[in-house]
Amino acid sequence: MSDTLRSVGEAMISLRGVTKAYRRGRDTVPVLKGVDLVVQRGEFVALMGPSGSGKTTLLNLMGGLDGPGAGELVVSGLHLERLSPAELSRWRAAHVGFVFQAYNLLESATAWRNVELPLLLTRLSARERARHVETALGLVGLQERARHRPLELSGGQQQRVAIARALVADAPLLLCDEPTGDLDRETGDQVLSLLQQLQREQGKTIVMVTHDPLAAAFADRTVRLDKGVIVSGAEPTAPATLRMAASRPVSAPRLAVGG
Repeated sequence: MSDTLRSVGEAMISLRGVTKAYRRGRDTVPVLKGVDLVVQRGEFVALMGPSGSGKTTLLNLMGGLDGPGAGELVVSGLHLERLSPAELSRWRAAHVGFVFQAYNLLESATAWRNVELPLLLTRLSARERARHVETALGLVGLQERARHRPLELSGGQQQRVAIARALVADAPLLLCDEPTGDLDRETGDQVLSLLQQLQREQGKTIVMVTHDPLAAAFADRTVRLDKGVIVSGAEPTAPATLRMAASRPVSAPRLAVGG
């Protein structure tokens, strides 16, 4: 690992020598090949690369959805490769919010209920859950659509519901897999601007997989992968939350989940 990666200070994500391979019949297919990467707290990073380069696999490892074959994977100060499946599940519920291209909303449930779902795993009372759902929907500008079901919402509104669901437990890390892939340019830019606002005003760390260089431009840094290795962008930058702290006041309300 380079000296630059060793000296970034407190990191949200730190990968060292991480590998991952999958079995396909009798063959072993390597996907990640000794990846070294640091993402600072409060940084917005875009992961880019051709299909099959390992972007989504890397994102899944960061979120504890999969485990590395070898190497160190430290997120929020914990070695994820050392946690049991039950421990990983509890850790994800408190530390990670996921945003997917397909939204993954329950069509039979209202926006409110979709956002509330992660809180059902906590010890919060119904009143406390309601307060957090209201705050999360407020952050994405959908208070007036709380009682609408997904099919009654536009694609951009559905993605905002998905972002609110990712935010509702106040997870410090947001992992986004092609969050604007199904949206038109204008709507996609609105979603990306919202993510950028959450980073700058809420201090969220965001890692986003994208094929779109215009989407990647919203991030502080673009990390490019090819054939399982990082080919550029491995060195951290000062995240926007630090660059802009002196000039941009925090205006959005904070979520704080206890219990």
